[in-house]
This record gives sequence, structure tokens and C-alpha cells, in this order.
Amino acid sequence: MAEKENLGNEEAQEERGTGTQVRIKFNTGNLKSSYVNFCNVTSTREEVILNFGLNKDWDRSQREIQVDLEHRLILSPFAAKRLHIMLTNLLDNYERRFGKINIEPVERTGIQH
Repeated sequence: MAEKENLGNEEAQEERGTGTQVRIKFNTGNLKSSYVNFCNVTSTREEVILNFGLNKDWDRSQREIQVDLEHRLILSPFAAKRLHIMLTNLLDNYERRFGKINIEPVERTGIQH
């Protein structure tokens, strides 16, 4: 998606089951960006909750770390499934271009990057 000149609007096209395409316009005028290096997920029957935060403790010998949670997104299971599909496609393409992402723990602390 390319950013447009008209106050940060973005466009995407989505194909419907009927074979027609729907143009989606994203207004990014109030969009705020944050860096996070920690994510946690949980769910109920009706909701999927994504917590995002910042881990500032990089001493891997510590038995306890503190993560400052900064954002919580609450999605329906249907939106979460669509997010899962989009992230799977994105990461498959990323690994084809740049190589496999290894998320195995480096040390025995159980902490992953």
C-alpha cells in the first residue's frame, strides 16, 4: 500500500466472494506508531486479546523481567483469523526473501527474542 498525498489516506483492494473488488480507503490522519518488542495473546470464546509492550530488561541472567504493557487490541475471533492469515503470508514472503527466522531460545533462561 502506498501512502497518498491527501492527508495520509491509504487505499487497498479486497476481493469479495462475488468476484468483485471493493476499494478500502484508510484514513491515517490520527495513526500513532509505537515500537514494541513484546507480545502476549489470550482469548475468551468471544474475543482475542493482543497485549503489546516494551521489555527494557536485557540481562538474561535475571529470573524475573518487567515488561511495560503499552497497547491492548481486542479482536473478534473472525478478525483474529484474518490477521493470522495476513501475518502467515507476510512471514512466508519475508523468509523467502531474507531467510528463515529462528525464534528458538538462545540460552536456558527460556526467554525468546
